[in-house]
Amino acid sequence: MELKLDIGYSQVYDLVCQLPETDIKRLLNHFQVKYEMLSTKEQKTSIQELILQAPTWTEQEYNNYLDARNFINQSRLK
Repeated sequence: MELKLDIGYSQVYDLVCQLPETDIKRLLNHFQVKYEMLSTKEQKTSIQELILQAPTWTEQEYNNYLDARNFINQSRLK
């Protein structure tokens, strides 16, 4: 069985205000946990997007880096 209601924010607010104080605190705690989960998910998404949009090396640039690293490592051994 499914019930769908089309009510606005002010109606939800009025209903919540009618709840006992303990239920309001429980509801507030639930929403705080939910908000933290959403916030963490958004941060992860933004980090993933940042990584995916980061510049990448071409094959030639990567080979140049490897050559430079090998040259530096060999000069340290002397």
